[in-house]
Amino acid sequence: MAEPDELRFQNPEPRIHPTAQLKSVKLGRFAEVSERVILRDVTMGDFSYIERHSEGIYADIGRFCSIASNVRINALEHPMERLTTHKVSYRPNEFFRFRGIDFDFRARRQAKRVNIGHDVWIGHGAVIMPGISIGHGAVIGANAVVTKNVAPYTIVAGNPARVIRPRFSADIAERLMVLAWWDWPAETIFEAVPDIQSLSIEDFLAKWER
Repeated sequence: MAEPDELRFQNPEPRIHPTAQLKSVKLGRFAEVSERVILRDVTMGDFSYIERHSEGIYADIGRFCSIASNVRINALEHPMERLTTHKVSYRPNEFFRFRGIDFDFRARRQAKRVNIGHDVWIGHGAVIMPGISIGHGAVIGANAVVTKNVAPYTIVAGNPARVIRPRFSADIAERLMVLAWWDWPAETIFEAVPDIQSLSIEDFLAKWER
């Protein structure tokens, strides 16, 4: 007889450390936000987590993403074409009365959202620049500075980030994209965990492809 859900699953409510600062954030089931994380206008999917001292703004993060400490997602640009790059030009209200926020510049920043797919691992201290898309299954090395889009199941590292190698062969990556296991119900993933732990990727696909 199947085990009751209350025995198989932990509490699915997002886990948010009390020192984290969140504004306009939407978190999926089992999502975790650790100590002193700052998120603004971010969505983060089921089972994804972000570790200590990381920051993100204007970003959409998929399911089952692993984001290490000290990561910066959407490192916002400054207006280099203006007289000054200082925030006095776009947030003068912090210094002067009768001078408001430059909403056009804010809209320019908001338009450059970062999109992170499912099952992405972002290593310690990595920086993701504005407008970047990172494909499903990609790996971002520690301290990488990502200035270009990253293809699915690709490992990148360095400053600026460069392709190191594919995570899997093209055939395996394509089959994983079709499998889209990150969309499975939690009950199916529960059943698949022993095979995730013990089977090669080839054997896992052979067993679980429908």
